[in-house]
Amino acid sequence: MSAVNKTAPASKDLVFGLGATGLSIARYLRRNEADAMFLDSRDAPPGIDELKEVWPDADVILGRMELPQDVNRIIVSPGIADNHELLQKARKKKLEVVSDIEIFARDARAPIVAVTGSNGKSTVTTLIYHMCRAAGRKVLAGGNLGKPALDLLDEEQPDVYVLELSSFQLQRTETLPAEVAVLLNVSPDHLDWHADEDEYRQSKYRVYREARAAVVNRADHRAAEYVKDIDRVITFGLDEPEEDQYGVRREDDVVFLARGDMLLIATNDIAMVGLHNQANALAALAAGELLGLEMPAMLQVISEFPGLPHRMQFVARKAAVNYINDSKATNVAAAVASIGSIDGMVVLVAGGDGKGGDFSDLAAALEGKLRAAVLIGKDAEAIARALDTVMPVYFAQDMVDAVRQAAAYAESDDTVLLAPACASLDQYANYSARGDAFCDAVEALA
Repeated sequence: MSAVNKTAPASKDLVFGLGATGLSIARYLRRNEADAMFLDSRDAPPGIDELKEVWPDADVILGRMELPQDVNRIIVSPGIADNHELLQKARKKKLEVVSDIEIFARDARAPIVAVTGSNGKSTVTTLIYHMCRAAGRKVLAGGNLGKPALDLLDEEQPDVYVLELSSFQLQRTETLPAEVAVLLNVSPDHLDWHADEDEYRQSKYRVYREARAAVVNRADHRAAEYVKDIDRVITFGLDEPEEDQYGVRREDDVVFLARGDMLLIATNDIAMVGLHNQANALAALAAGELLGLEMPAMLQVISEFPGLPHRMQFVARKAAVNYINDSKATNVAAAVASIGSIDGMVVLVAGGDGKGGDFSDLAAALEGKLRAAVLIGKDAEAIARALDTVMPVYFAQDMVDAVRQAAAYAESDDTVLLAPACASLDQYANYSARGDAFCDAVEALA
């Protein structure tokens, strides 16, 4: 399909890719009376009907890839790889190629907290959002989580924006003067999108480049190089912290989140499950301090916030077996963190699209605690080969079959853990749909 106005004036934006982000870009450009056209490789992309409502007379190219002659900037949806042929042609022609986050950063008039990381960024973004609210700040959150960033600009200006940012978004963002930049962790991921692991890592470290203050994971020894010119830096980690830093301390056999020598809250009093969520809480506390939030308000949030759906979500206990849904564990590092957070033996449900990742670390994480692994999806065989030293491994046709098998292999007080270590798109619309399928299958058990 093509409906291109051949008499359109030059110097217009090309929005490449529809879906949620593309629609938010359309709404933003329409509000600002910009001139734009839209392009998508699919004949019937998601959002095309909504686009016609937002911009009834929009110039649209669907189903083929061509670079129009009369554009001077391309605004690209995050799912489109940076090495796409059309983007390579655009750069050769010296056209500006940007993300929606670049446009947001140029237009936003309130401080920005930018949160990224291979794992945990949705949880930390949500924690900071609730901490700001508990402290009486007007706050809006979005980006890679919830509302697309440009839609936030259509609301009343807040005291602070909190943005979850993916490596895709950061890769194409030139200007990001964050009030606070948070990088939680970096582990290989999205190697089917990025040219290599180094490019992926650099996209994550990019969050610090223009930041006024930074939160740094002490376990990431490379991060120090990227924050050396930032005056206000707070670190966090699951070790004992130095003065004014965040970590954990043990006193009388009780483990506490701590700021220096100050004990803040016992980990048993945190509503979220797992060691990685203790790290997430510490990162959020560090970011909140850099924003000037009061400690009592932040600790109240940590004591009450149960975590996000599909992220170490307790589903049920049936026949003395616990079922936990961590469908958001879409890469190996996230699955390893999930496994490490479980006490006792695990029946692991994993598999999907591995995105070119290496599954070897799963075997080490499961050593001595794997009751069985039940594998599904495109890369089930690859995971099975990686788990060769920690058998037994079984294969399932779908999630219902996987949960039934897992229930049969589990013993009293075991945990059946959905931690796929893979993306979901080979079988499901998204990780949420996969997690819902797991929960439904668990509920259907006798």
